[in-house]
Amino acid sequence: MTDNTRLTLPAPAKLNLMLHITGRREDGYHNLQTLFQFLDYSDTLTFETRDDDALTLSPAIEGVPDEDNLIIKAARKLQAIADSRQLRTCGIDITLEKILPMGGGLGGGSSNAATTLLALNELWELNLSLDELAETGLSLGADVPVFVKGFAAFAEGVGEILTPLPELPEKWFLVACPSVQVNTGEIFSNKSLTRDTPVISIRTALEEEGNNDCQDVVSMIYPEIGKTLNLLNKFHPAKLTGTGACIFSGFNSKSEAIRVSELLPAEIRYFIARGVNESPAHKVLSKPS
Repeated sequence: MTDNTRLTLPAPAKLNLMLHITGRREDGYHNLQTLFQFLDYSDTLTFETRDDDALTLSPAIEGVPDEDNLIIKAARKLQAIADSRQLRTCGIDITLEKILPMGGGLGGGSSNAATTLLALNELWELNLSLDELAETGLSLGADVPVFVKGFAAFAEGVGEILTPLPELPEKWFLVACPSVQVNTGEIFSNKSLTRDTPVISIRTALEEEGNNDCQDVVSMIYPEIGKTLNLLNKFHPAKLTGTGACIFSGFNSKSEAIRVSELLPAEIRYFIARGVNESPAHKVLSKPS
């Protein structure tokens, strides 16, 4: 798996198969209920140890200084925990191969952060538990814990209270990617956002095709997303993931997904991937050395 100097891990996408907003908290965050499932479609991160204590990230992401990138933020947080426990760390060169769209609702930034926590815990031999890593990750973003834990889940709270769903059907998904970056804060602060959807049970979430409470607001603010959603719905039921911009349709077979993809106009960017209930990053880490 690793020679203790270099480690390459996938940072997978996720889908919110449904997303209900059940209330607004006093701290301004929202309580929600959602079904998380991973996709076998990932960014890739390579971590290589250095002889000094520098943290580097390449290539640079335009408009995002390294210290504002969740990858470096995650590394800094883990470094601080190690320092507080008098555990030794070393510098790391991090290389990111990015294919997940930014602002797409696929959790790319959160997945990158979680993969960084998992990788550096391994390379630095910190032996932190997944619970400790998930708690650290929560301060970086509400979606980070599910990527750290590495299993499909029904999530509550702000997304950190996770119930594993190992039997979730692993369908094939056609994911359309409008060329828009959605500002999540803008969506959650919009006065038109539904914030009082009744709380449901896990069984109900699994049995019913739940809505995405962000979908109408996102479609209103970003017309291109609404247009793509309406287009895909002509061929197969479609839904927004997270706060968007990506839109997905689920199929029982890859061939069905391909068939519908061939009906889309050439200008629509998309990919086809399988839903998986275990994070691809965890599969790599669980392999024997």
